[in-house]
Amino acid sequence: MTELNGPRRAAKSGNGKYLVVFVHGYGADGNDLIGLADSLAEHLPDVVFHAPNAPQRCTGNPMGFQWFPIPWLDGSSEAEAAEGMASAAALLNDWLDETMKAEGVDEAHTLLVGFSQGTMMSLHIAPRRPEPLAGVVGFSGRLLAPETLEDEALSHLPILLIHGDEDPVVPLQSLPEAADALTKVGYEVYTHISKGTGHGIAQDGLQLALQFIQQQLP
Repeated sequence: MTELNGPRRAAKSGNGKYLVVFVHGYGADGNDLIGLADSLAEHLPDVVFHAPNAPQRCTGNPMGFQWFPIPWLDGSSEAEAAEGMASAAALLNDWLDETMKAEGVDEAHTLLVGFSQGTMMSLHIAPRRPEPLAGVVGFSGRLLAPETLEDEALSHLPILLIHGDEDPVVPLQSLPEAADALTKVGYEVYTHISKGTGHGIAQDGLQLALQFIQQQLP
């Protein structure tokens, strides 16, 4: 397997037909999101859940991981951030290919759920994969390099973007900016703003994510 690793939750039914991958945020790890599987599994009994740890120890929080450095948080350069993201994207794609094979599922039965930097990663790799995934749910994130999307996109898939209106980390404006850029390139995008929510996942957002996952996994 590729060097990424992290927690896994088997399908509650014992018959895993689908794969949901949680992609965590900056300074966190797979354990930060895998707990969502405990409540989602009640409604998604045939889903296997994975939450890989990002490949780098986080500069800003050595107890956690990062997909790539963030210059305005850790003093890294823009070049280091770009290089880190490209490397992490390649690793995540390879890990995803190997994990789908290991779980016996294909792209149409696989969905990404990202949070913050994990949303940035999910929105970056999913459109650039040759075969479309079932969908992406992105909490509290943004779309990186929207100007390159039209030329680099290889597949289309439905996307749900959710953001708190009191997010002090990733501005709320990131949601319409991402939605507009994705829509212009032909993506089916749904959005939701969680009222009174900061940089986190509120119950209303999680409920919408569940409904979206149920609709997209065939």
